Amino acid sequence: MKKATQKEVVIIKALFLEHYPKAVTELKYSSLYELLVCVMLSAQCTDKRVNLITPALFERYPHAKELAEANLDEVKSFIASCSFFNNKAVNLLKMAQKVVELYDGEIPLDEQKLMGLAGVGQKTAHVVMIEYASANLMAVDTHVFRVAHRLGLSSAKTAIKTEEELTKIFKNDLATLHQAMVLFGRYTCKAVNPLCETCFLTEHCKTKQTFKV
Repeated sequence: MKKATQKEVVIIKALFLEHYPKAVTELKYSSLYELLVCVMLSAQCTDKRVNLITPALFERYPHAKELAEANLDEVKSFIASCSFFNNKAVNLLKMAQKVVELYDGEIPLDEQKLMGLAGVGQKTAHVVMIEYASANLMAVDTHVFRVAHRLGLSSAKTAIKTEEELTKIFKNDLATLHQAMVLFGRYTCKAVNPLCETCFLTEHCKTKQTFKV
């Protein structure tokens, strides 16, 4: 697939920032703890589904301390409609227990410390830091991966390598660009039946075929 030129990269970046100047996550949260839990649950699950699950979950476990002491089966019952809920429940408990043990119940806003928690990989850590602290980081989910490849911004075969390429070519405004590419991929540049007719980036698209991760 043809790669975007340096000039195109500048134009694409400017258009994303113009159309999504204040792009933020659609996950609903009111604290760093809630954000981390939401992002962990959102892996291979829609934000809409997570937002349906979390109100009752957070009412029962409002802080890491309560979650750390929770019964595993009870946690599973709260998130049963979420994909991979068995593994996610185990990771949520282990995450909360370590946060209580090492950080006095406060979620650490540090990439390496976050990645030291159960169920938290680089993408999850970056999403949390992007959303909560507007960190100049890129995170690549299925939407960002698809958009990056359709626009010729990356030809990498993995999310991590795609993240590296996007970080290198965009350099700054990464937090807003990440959120913009997520929303653009979710509602316009969809995996199936993308809305090419109304897309503001059509002339920069490198494929007319459906691209799937």
